[in-house]
Amino acid sequence: MSTHFLVLDAGTGSGRAVIFDRKGNQIGFAQEEWNHLPEPGVPGSMGFDFDGGWKLLARCIRKALDNCGLAGADIAAVSSTSMREGIVLYDASGRELWACANVDSRASGEVVALKTNSPDLEREFYQTSGETFALGALPRLNWLRNHHPRLFSKVRSMSMINDWIGARLTGQITVEPTNGSTNGLMDLNQRDWSDELIEKAGLDREIFPRVVEPGAVVGKVTADAAEATGLVKSTPFVAGGGDVQLGAVGLGMLEMGEAAILGGTFWQQIVNIPQGLVDDTMRLRVNAAAITGMNQAEAITFFVGLAARWFRDVFGAEEKRLAAEQQRDAYDLLEDLAMQVAPGSNGIIPIFSDAMDFGNWYHAAPSFLNLSIDPEIANKGSMFRALQENAAIVATENLERVEAFAGVGADGPLIMAGGASKGRLWPQIVADVTGRTLRIPKVREATALGGAAAAATGIGQFANIAEAGRAFVKWEREVTPDLNNRTIYDEARSRWRIAYAAQKQLVDKGITTTMWCAPGGTVAQ
Repeated sequence: MSTHFLVLDAGTGSGRAVIFDRKGNQIGFAQEEWNHLPEPGVPGSMGFDFDGGWKLLARCIRKALDNCGLAGADIAAVSSTSMREGIVLYDASGRELWACANVDSRASGEVVALKTNSPDLEREFYQTSGETFALGALPRLNWLRNHHPRLFSKVRSMSMINDWIGARLTGQITVEPTNGSTNGLMDLNQRDWSDELIEKAGLDREIFPRVVEPGAVVGKVTADAAEATGLVKSTPFVAGGGDVQLGAVGLGMLEMGEAAILGGTFWQQIVNIPQGLVDDTMRLRVNAAAITGMNQAEAITFFVGLAARWFRDVFGAEEKRLAAEQQRDAYDLLEDLAMQVAPGSNGIIPIFSDAMDFGNWYHAAPSFLNLSIDPEIANKGSMFRALQENAAIVATENLERVEAFAGVGADGPLIMAGGASKGRLWPQIVADVTGRTLRIPKVREATALGGAAAAATGIGQFANIAEAGRAFVKWEREVTPDLNNRTIYDEARSRWRIAYAAQKQLVDKGITTTMWCAPGGTVAQ
């Protein structure tokens, strides 16, 4: 009897194969880093290497099976997840023609042209799709149409990268709505392609394949795919989803109004909301959830983990040395210092990520404000704690924006996962700033676990993905807020809002340089 599930994860920086047993326990894992391919002479281009990527994933499958002593025959079903926004284009025979990763930003000119030629078009797309042009497929397709018209004329189908994995395994090109909704050409309420938006985009409706729901069987592993991967021919492949949406399932975020903070390189704040709602201010994105009948509002806090790593590498040489000697983590030692600092970090104001503004997305220049030459006030501990507090402040701003337009959540527990959830101090700061209890799950591979829930649903072990998610999730701990700190953090948030607005004005005037600006974004207003 086949007793395990395989999930293939095409992330931004690596490809992974993760194996779970029937109870949702992770028992096998293999990972290899990959690089995306800049196109010579094309600024911002990051092509997705579909041939090299497929070979890498095939190797990961074999390694994961070997690492846990399993064979292809032990895999009951396969599912997939991936970075979102990245697209793959195919010719009439189903072979890949062109693909780009989520970080591809070559189409800035096309975004500007779309906004300039029809000022209301982006809002029209957003009202239906929940997406602006910043990360969508249309500007990238227009770029290909403008710069490689002969190649574009050969396009007969399009999918997202997690669907591409299914196409490689089964020969069937499909799209599921969670990642599909991030390309900006789907109707969120219908969980299907929007004929109206496709017509407005001037695209051929025939290139958009059938939509299958997460947890539905797409097809079976072909003989060629079995030979390449070590899987058994005819193993079912089950539609998975986008990394964040499947991650929500793996975290047990299954009910309306539930919210989570995913703390990694970027922090994502996601909230389950009813269908039919988008943010009239266009500050937040809305995507299809893995569970039917529900959407997810999402905000992104930029470079939180990257800023912490920068601080560690620039200021934490001693902590890195001690960590190696003591077999500890350098971040843990930095938290030791930060825990000696009172809430509020002696008034230090970090300027890194802004709260999300999807319609006009750019940030101020990275900065620390209100430092002191008194080492008792401005030191490694106070500055690192300030970074941690600032991440929690921006996440809280984003969550309140979601709750303001969607009318859900606000008082219930928050789920927190990702690298930041492992800390002793950071989760406590998040609880204190938000005023909400945090629930931290045991699973570290939440996205892959959501894929396992999809696979288990596809072969009938569970009636639906929500049922599978409830069965698989396990909780590690809860963190309760210290309400004595709430006034301190509310005042810190007020100061941050004023300071950040002033710092963006410096960017607008060309005095400082934005940390990041979305493709086609405008700095000066």
